[in-house]
Amino acid sequence: MPKVLIVDDAAFMRMMLKDILVKNGYEIAGEVSNGVEAVAAYRESKPDIVTMDITMPEMDGITAVKEIKKIDPNAKIVMVSAMGQQALVIEAIKAGALDFIVKPFQPDRVLQALEKALSQ
Repeated sequence: MPKVLIVDDAAFMRMMLKDILVKNGYEIAGEVSNGVEAVAAYRESKPDIVTMDITMPEMDGITAVKEIKKIDPNAKIVMVSAMGQQALVIEAIKAGALDFIVKPFQPDRVLQALEKALSQ
């Protein structure tokens, strides 16, 4: 059962992701609301995969990806972005993210992105 760290500044989005993942056999390693917390939570919980929002207070998702990759070069991270953030998604992939999910998302797309990233 893969452990997932959910990172999003919107509690509603964290709840939606958690619901999809728990129903499909994933374990939730933690839920945090910004990049600073994400880096600390990654270090503590060593999740199998991270879902990372891009636009957040304190530290954005792209910076958090870079910081997590410093801790663990093999970290598996899937970005979660709103429509119209293609340039940021490309930057996130360059930083080391494996895939991205566009909000609003379908449960199937979330599961597909995580399964693909976990198999890499």
